[in-house]
Amino acid sequence: MAQVPQTFFDALAVRTWCGLALEALGRAREEIDAINVYPVADGDTGTNLYLTVESAAAAVDAVFIGHEAGSAGSAPSLAEAVRAMAHGALIGARGNSGTILAQLLRGMAQVLAADGDTAHTGAGGLRLALRHAADSARQAVAHPVEGTILTVASAAADAATEADGDCGTVARAAYEGARAALAATPRQLAVLERAGVVDAGGRGLVTVLAALVQTLTGEKPAATVTYARGPVDSPGECAALPEGGPAFEVIYLLEAEDAAVTRLRERLDTLGDSLVVVGGDGLWNVHVHVDDAGAAVEAGVEAGRPHRIRITHFGVGDVHTTGGERPPRERAQRAVVAVVPGPGLAGLYTEAGATTVLARPGEPPASGELVEAVRRAHAREVVLLPNDAELRHTAAAAAEQARAEGIRVALIPTRSAVQGIAALAVHEPDRRFDEDVVSMTSAAGATRYAEVAVAERQSWTMAGICQAGDVLGLIDGDVAVIGAEVTATAETVLDRMLSAGGELVTLVLGDEAPDGIAGHLEARVRESYLAVDTVVYRGGRQGALLLIGVE
Repeated sequence: MAQVPQTFFDALAVRTWCGLALEALGRAREEIDAINVYPVADGDTGTNLYLTVESAAAAVDAVFIGHEAGSAGSAPSLAEAVRAMAHGALIGARGNSGTILAQLLRGMAQVLAADGDTAHTGAGGLRLALRHAADSARQAVAHPVEGTILTVASAAADAATEADGDCGTVARAAYEGARAALAATPRQLAVLERAGVVDAGGRGLVTVLAALVQTLTGEKPAATVTYARGPVDSPGECAALPEGGPAFEVIYLLEAEDAAVTRLRERLDTLGDSLVVVGGDGLWNVHVHVDDAGAAVEAGVEAGRPHRIRITHFGVGDVHTTGGERPPRERAQRAVVAVVPGPGLAGLYTEAGATTVLARPGEPPASGELVEAVRRAHAREVVLLPNDAELRHTAAAAAEQARAEGIRVALIPTRSAVQGIAALAVHEPDRRFDEDVVSMTSAAGATRYAEVAVAERQSWTMAGICQAGDVLGLIDGDVAVIGAEVTATAETVLDRMLSAGGELVTLVLGDEAPDGIAGHLEARVRESYLAVDTVVYRGGRQGALLLIGVE
């Protein structure tokens, strides 16, 4: 069925484009992963691009939902939509190509949102946006290389600049220019020619531009060539990468001033390669390949506040470090994948054998991140612990996608990290899968959970009206206590939970929890509740001041 065209590049076109691009990358993800031989043959370019666009699409959808929920029910402006798209891509950017794509979308947004609500939506604006996108992406890369996504983006902008006509005509010209440039990438990069493939990042960008054409014309463009010659079975067969490449990929979001980022670029450029720093207005996405991952993170700390830090070890014997093909790794029989709210708990879960996905305050993981974690667990059977009631739909979508890939997945609807801890404590991988899932589900369900947090604004709650700055005690997801002091509120919450009985109290302290609160609560349990044990963990930056579990 043909897509109904959006004749102007307005907010609705942005939403449609993001949705179509996400669908197209979902279909092409495995194919793009398979041809990923540059800059590292780690087979994840398609997945990284998908996750980047998924984050952009979610941000745009949120803007529309916010307007629809408003009293006027108005639609967002083009400026609001493209800014949301760019911000979503920035915070969700993954890998080298995903980070560059985020900058391409940001470059477009800078042009299209330049005049605020009066931004023009015609072909002229789209031409300028594509040109600025290509130029700004090239500037974001420390050492641009031809035959990559940068080359494809520049060719798209060149072709769009020469095109006469409406938005659809400009988009089609950009797509055809990109497609031609993609086909030529093996002649520009020897590693692509040896592997008999086109550039994976460029292939992903052509897919995104094809979705733009479909958005603005209603027609799906011709298929894109992936292989320059015959397809190879795996990137490692033909790819002979230089030996001695960096061992780690380091990515993080960074809150920092422009001057500090300039110094950071210089520092990271001396530490490694594949350096891409994108963003602006105080928020940046940093990507680099290095041997000393700690030094790369420390450089970020010196520049500002890094968060959402992701470090990937390419591994001993990896194609990046040896130029040879990685031996296939045998799948484990069973694994646990868990979403955790802070780095302290991530360490605890990892020590217990789980594969973790870090969910920082206000930045819940997307379904693609959960699917990626399931793949990373590399097991035939996976138990998925979302550890958040708000993530149940996201986790269900991820489980469904993983099942479609042949992985047996059981979703246990844990609503808090303390329920996940209880489930993990009874996990026995040698048991039959169904028995293990039932035991873990039972343990999680028998654990009441609570958290202590500070109210950000005035609001109605089950316990009455709270004011900004009040201390809230939430039991099983509902506000049960409104207090003025953290320790006293936590003690009230704990007393209410233990009034129904219990054998074990779990306390997870956030970085901002008051000193001495753990000792005070442990003493309260010891003095007032016989035969109840207490265990304390450090959760790090986890949003809540304190998490409490009672089993």
